[in-house]
Amino acid sequence: MKKNKKFDIMETDFYEFTMSQAYFNEGKKDEIVYFDGFFRKIPFDHGYAVMAGGDEVIEFIRNIHFTEEDIAYLRSLNKFTEPFLEYLKNFKFTGDIDLIPDGTPVFGNEPIVTVKAPIIEAQLIETQLLAILNSNIKFATASKRLLMEAGDIPVMEFGARRSDQPTRATKCGYLAGSCGTSNTKLGRDLGIPVLGTMAHSMVTEAESEYDAFLSYAKTYPENTVLLVDTYDTLKSGIPNAIQVAKDYLIPNGYRLSGIRIDSGDLAYTAKMARRMLDEAGMEDAKICVSNGLTAEALRDLKLQGAPIDSIGAGDNMCAPKERVGVVYKLVGVVKNGEIVHKIKVSDDPAKTIQPGYKKVYRIYDQATNKALGDVLALYNEVLKEDEFTLIDIENEYNTKTIHNYRIRNLQEKIFESGNLIYQEPTMEEKREYCKREMETLYDEHKRLLKPAKYYIDGTKELLKLKRELILASKQKGYEKRIGKK
Repeated sequence: MKKNKKFDIMETDFYEFTMSQAYFNEGKKDEIVYFDGFFRKIPFDHGYAVMAGGDEVIEFIRNIHFTEEDIAYLRSLNKFTEPFLEYLKNFKFTGDIDLIPDGTPVFGNEPIVTVKAPIIEAQLIETQLLAILNSNIKFATASKRLLMEAGDIPVMEFGARRSDQPTRATKCGYLAGSCGTSNTKLGRDLGIPVLGTMAHSMVTEAESEYDAFLSYAKTYPENTVLLVDTYDTLKSGIPNAIQVAKDYLIPNGYRLSGIRIDSGDLAYTAKMARRMLDEAGMEDAKICVSNGLTAEALRDLKLQGAPIDSIGAGDNMCAPKERVGVVYKLVGVVKNGEIVHKIKVSDDPAKTIQPGYKKVYRIYDQATNKALGDVLALYNEVLKEDEFTLIDIENEYNTKTIHNYRIRNLQEKIFESGNLIYQEPTMEEKREYCKREMETLYDEHKRLLKPAKYYIDGTKELLKLKRELILASKQKGYEKRIGKK
């Protein structure tokens, strides 16, 4: 069986293999465990993150296997027994995976993925699972952050050359709401609209700016968008674009579709460009701006009244500098047919996890359809539907009793007993779903600067379990304070 070109199970942290050998030696290979994947802090100091990567999780899990070359390499390390290597030869995932759907707004300290599987299987998928989710959520969140500031202005994703992961960046940008991409491959593979006109090189190659514009207009008269900032935007670029429209496009029954400005003071230049185009009778010509635009820059352009019709974005959608930090923690082990809940405790309270095999629910106001918060509950709890008290998992004294609400289980089962049972939505369906889900958040949660906190709440039973497990952990040798007793 050939390797999947995108995912290789050998691209796994080595300790996953050494732990697995130890579990195998102890006769634990069939022990069922539960893991939660979650992040602690929302990137970009943002009010929310956007779930993404479910498609890649499916592809990865469906294609997991070890080749003869993989086994030979592991054997050469002299760290693994032949029975264990024989086990790996026949390795496949046989567990369950529950995942929050792509396009859902998600928040810190809630399980975006839950894995139930034999312990070695659960361990060996960890590295790739986290790599997939960390990368995709980063791109989707960065894109949505910029797109929210653009508002109704269409944003074209121009990031293929900016990103070290252009396929993920483009896919996540479209999920978040971009109107199209410069990435031709994703147009072919996913049906994302492909966009693009000309670069500065076409202008500098020609005898003159006018000649370059005329050549492009003759080639694509029905959609002539000209890049006007190669030399001097206001004194050369826009006048030449107008002249080509008058000399060739209009006489042949076409109009100048638009111009693109890629440098300078975009607000001032766009205002002057609009005036010049309007005075030339080209009120229908559109103005596109680009040049490393950030969400903050877009907000400022709109505040300054810049007459912008579309935006080209690259770096800040496709090469974001923030990281998400999805982690993967054991929360339960099956012993004698019963789930034994587990917790990971830390000196840093922020790193003490929410324990146990649990579900994550979103609570919506029936009257407004706005999300009131997310609730973590033990897997076998049934939430009341007439009255419910939200309890902040970070501060149990912060409570709120609600009525007239509806409850939604956020996770969906993707794999059951190793079989894919989920019908994955199309890109267009994911995109529309993301748009709908974003509308359920209050504006205060979506604002760019200092967004309001979105609360992650816990049930009384979950919080009681957490207290009990923390106390029990001290009896196992955990001691927070340093010094004499």
